[in-house]
Amino acid sequence: MSAQSPHRAPLRPDAKSPMPSWLPRAMIMAVWTVAAFGIAWWLFVRLQNLLVLLLIALFLALALEPAVNWLHRRRWPRGPATGAVMSVAFGVLALFLTVLGSMLLSQVVAFVEALPTMTRSAMDWINSTFNTSFSPTTLLSEISGVSGLVEQYASSVAGNVLGAGTTLLVLIFNGLAIALFTFYLCADGPRFRRTICSVLPPRTQREVLRAWEIAIDKTGGYIYSRALLALICAGAHYLALIVLDVQFAFALALWVGVLSQFIPTVGTYIGGAVPVMVALMAGPWQALWMLVFITVYQQFENYVLQPRITAKTLDMHPAVAFGSVLAGAAVLNAPGALLALPVGASLQTFLSIYIKRYKVEGHPLLDAEAPPGPEADRVEPDKPVSESPGVSPPEPAKSLGKDAGQG
Repeated sequence: MSAQSPHRAPLRPDAKSPMPSWLPRAMIMAVWTVAAFGIAWWLFVRLQNLLVLLLIALFLALALEPAVNWLHRRRWPRGPATGAVMSVAFGVLALFLTVLGSMLLSQVVAFVEALPTMTRSAMDWINSTFNTSFSPTTLLSEISGVSGLVEQYASSVAGNVLGAGTTLLVLIFNGLAIALFTFYLCADGPRFRRTICSVLPPRTQREVLRAWEIAIDKTGGYIYSRALLALICAGAHYLALIVLDVQFAFALALWVGVLSQFIPTVGTYIGGAVPVMVALMAGPWQALWMLVFITVYQQFENYVLQPRITAKTLDMHPAVAFGSVLAGAAVLNAPGALLALPVGASLQTFLSIYIKRYKVEGHPLLDAEAPPGPEADRVEPDKPVSESPGVSPPEPAKSLGKDAGQG
């Protein structure tokens, strides 16, 4: 009798394979990850306003800390030193807003009072120049109708006192919160940094402290250099406005100085347009000379003052500064636009330190002096193209093409 080969019993159709041991743990981890991200996003949405206030306070503390450290080295306690620096900064801001507000109110009142006379003069000039018959009475009635609509809208806005009062209280509360956070971040800066470094390994501590030191130096230096340029700009424009006998000279000079320095690219044109318009009310020649002075001063500042003052801090390219403001406004609206310049300055410094750079080969396209062309491509064999350290003279065009083909 032959022995039968052993065989396994066939599996039943309803039998299931055992679950892998790692699958329940992976499912639990996935659920916890999704829940953690959901809670983090919910907290971020709820605390978004607080995070923006903390971010503003952090960069204000970085901007004020060089002055606080200067006073602290002269035996000032950090608390009183921070209070003194913040008081000076708040006083300058309050002076700017007060003077600008009084100028704006006086200018609007003077414009409204002079509007009928300006309208009649303009109508007379148009009728005499173009042989027309426009009636000043009709135009003044239209202006009165528009002013009536404005008054109606103003009365409706004034009726909503509760909404305006709530907005004012929110602004005051946010300002006090920023001031409080700025004071503590600046006055207790060493303790705050020690607390952060206590949870980091030694190598990471050195990198964090190095980055923090760069942020303090470059942010504070950039803000102070722009403030010095704004002071010089305001003084020069004040003298020009006094010589041209333009009203509100002090307020207009502050306006030009602050906007031209702290709003990149477009701030120069916005700041300079207002003095020209105010001078135009005094006469066309005053406006023309004001425009000439603003143009000449901007060239003097761009090529003489700014390179000397910002040489030891950070000189941002106008395109980089303008792009930073646009990016900041897109991310955080108005606070982002205000923080864009110090953030961009710090990032530019970080990139310049941590990015490795290589020797640049010589080429006519890299020479800003000579324009590219047949004459620029011709290289004298005995004369090097550039004697700057780290830049080698270019090879002939034939060898460049050969190397490019091999690559």
